[in-house]
Amino acid sequence: MLKQQISLVHQINPSFAQNAALAFAEANLLREVITPIAYDPKAPQWHYLNVLPKKLKSAITDEMSRRSWVSPNGVPIQTYPWREIIRIFLSRTRLAPRLGLSYSRLVDWVYVSLDCLVAKNHVQGLDAIYSYEDLAATTFEIAKQQSILCLYDLPIPFYRTTRHIMSQEAELFPQLAPAIESIREPEWKIERKEREVQLADHIFVASSFTKKSLLEIGVEPNKVSVIPYGAPIDYFQPQPKPDDCFRALFVGRVSPRKGVQYLLQAWQELRLHNAELVLVGSNLCPANWLEQYKDICLHVPSTPHFLLNQYYSSASVFVFPSLVEGFALVLLEAMSCGIPVITTPHTAGSDIITNGVEGFIVPIRDVEALKEKLDWCYSHPQELAEMGRAARYKAEQLNWSRYRQQLASRIQEILAARNHQLTPTLYKAFDLQEPQST
Repeated sequence: MLKQQISLVHQINPSFAQNAALAFAEANLLREVITPIAYDPKAPQWHYLNVLPKKLKSAITDEMSRRSWVSPNGVPIQTYPWREIIRIFLSRTRLAPRLGLSYSRLVDWVYVSLDCLVAKNHVQGLDAIYSYEDLAATTFEIAKQQSILCLYDLPIPFYRTTRHIMSQEAELFPQLAPAIESIREPEWKIERKEREVQLADHIFVASSFTKKSLLEIGVEPNKVSVIPYGAPIDYFQPQPKPDDCFRALFVGRVSPRKGVQYLLQAWQELRLHNAELVLVGSNLCPANWLEQYKDICLHVPSTPHFLLNQYYSSASVFVFPSLVEGFALVLLEAMSCGIPVITTPHTAGSDIITNGVEGFIVPIRDVEALKEKLDWCYSHPQELAEMGRAARYKAEQLNWSRYRQQLASRIQEILAARNHQLTPTLYKAFDLQEPQST
């Protein structure tokens, strides 16, 4: 039997894409990974960074470090770096606004360009192409012409769900509306998203909430597979809490979509003694909006990823009241550190925790529910510690190896079913007698 081959396409190197590539490599299916940049500081081309001013070099190196692809089992990685380098340079030097280029427009330029390059150069001879949202419209069109299986990974809910929820949010909080980009996506980009879903032969999602967003637009249930992401249990581990302060922690971009407006209101109304709310992440809310809460919370604008373990371990409970999320990996980071979580059904929380065991699930936009659960956590330290131990145990079950095994198994099932469907056609085309099963 001929070896079946899949290529994977992604714009950067998130842990879920790297583990998907590794899953295919471990199953001996992966032909190549295609991405703009696979950063290796020892590679000759990156030595040119030394000619840049020290501050700019440091900024670009920091950006590049987030694009460090490790070759999965020696499988080649094909890169197309220059557009992404230009995008980073324009963004970091703040030249983009002077040239009339928004951040989102530059990102779209890189995505669409990569899609076209893959369609032109990388689909020939494949059995399947595995690509992600905004990267697949042109690739899938060409792949379809060659009877190549189109496998689509949707890491976040379909845009219609996001737009609906965030349009409501813009009405509820007009002062936050300027920070809600998802309600202003251009029509051409929306058309691409629609086309990608239509062309996909199978869609992989990480949460039941994302699957629901697809079912609501008429996608057949058997066309969607839910495979939750894995917990980074080796990278994030429990550490002793350094003090006895009750500390609620949020990690992520401080933005309307993450529901921080409800968390801040709940915390402000609780007025707990010897308690602290910490927000870790860049502030994407309108200028000065967060200032009104400076007396009730500590905001850490950014921190290196390797320091996050310290923040998680200093927390009593992790709170993530997001309105729209495909899969909040920060939940598994916190759980890996033995920290219980309070989150919503729109974060994959319902897929990975049992309400009342590893944490709590509360409805979106429910300030009273947030207050109730935070107050319970504050008043029940022993039970909360037990929740933390349960959270670590659950994280150990939801590891990346489990994700890879489930993904590879599902891909092999889909490929086998596809081959079974094609076999009669091939025998007919070559005028051969199809073997009879016994």
